[in-house]
Amino acid sequence: MSHTVEARPEPVALDPASTAVLVVDMQNDFAAAGGGVDLGGGDISLIRATIAPVTRVLSAARDAGLPVVYLQHGYLPDLSDLGPEDSKNRLVHTSVGRTVTAPDGTEGRVLVRDTWNTRILPELTPEPTDPVIGKNRFSGFHDTELDPTLRRLGVRTLIVTGCTTSVCVESTVRDAMFRDYRPIVLSDCVAEIQGPAHHESTLTLIERLFGWVTDSTAVLRALGARPTPHVPPIAAGQDAQEAAADARR
Repeated sequence: MSHTVEARPEPVALDPASTAVLVVDMQNDFAAAGGGVDLGGGDISLIRATIAPVTRVLSAARDAGLPVVYLQHGYLPDLSDLGPEDSKNRLVHTSVGRTVTAPDGTEGRVLVRDTWNTRILPELTPEPTDPVIGKNRFSGFHDTELDPTLRRLGVRTLIVTGCTTSVCVESTVRDAMFRDYRPIVLSDCVAEIQGPAHHESTLTLIERLFGWVTDSTAVLRALGARPTPHVPPIAAGQDAQEAAADARR
């Protein structure tokens, strides 16, 4: 049975039988203390503020039987998939491969596969049956198994969460639209480390040309989930349950 989700530029039908939640790059390098963005002096607080609403959406989606698909950005240890020396992808990823000491004491490498750095945030750990799809470019569809996976699951509508709004989220949403998927971006479940202006301009572009924009409350309502009190942003090192407990105090 279809549900109607209040969204911009107009309400959009959501059929749970053909809908999945997409979690874009919610991994340690982008949103954890000691990750690549944090070590580079970036502000991870905006991304961390999305963890609580994403957690609620994933819980409601799983209760409703919707598949949850994760994207995970990372490169081979020899960086052979980063691109030629003069490629823009390599030029903008200057810290990729840097060796760091992870907070758990292990040796990590920025944006290298199978290290602490590219691990999904512990607050959003995938379930054993959730597809986790690696990617090495901004778009989740570029040279990955995302499209075949979604088609195998019978998915047409994507509820999009993750980071960052104007880079990997937007790139993935554009490619989803080009493939005739119906992307619905949740404004409080995506964030941009380059600042709120980029976040807002991207959401405006998406609602005008590439999909729909709404928030987690509207999706929870459509899925029949009980609204929850506001949960403040989750600080680095704090899990979702602790944050929810803080909100009830």
